Amino acid sequence: MAISHSSQRDMTSDRSVSTTTSSLNAVDWIALLLMIIGGINWGLVGLFQFDLVATLFGTMTPVSRIVYGLVGLAALYGIVIVIKWSRRT
Repeated sequence: MAISHSSQRDMTSDRSVSTTTSSLNAVDWIALLLMIIGGINWGLVGLFQFDLVATLFGTMTPVSRIVYGLVGLAALYGIVIVIKWSRRT
């Protein structure tokens, strides 16, 4: 039974994705989590004018500023993650 080229390509890309995600360290995972949290918050702001961080921690309180700052730093670190991924392919 022959495997089509398309199936072989899919199997190869599946392996590269699992190799990439399994090589993430704790800082990478934390950064990804913070980027997801930030993305969800911005989605809520854009769609419903609802700022979840401000609702939970207050508008521009020290805690909310820390959360915003961590999300921003995580996004900058995301550039590092993308560069690491691109070098593996």
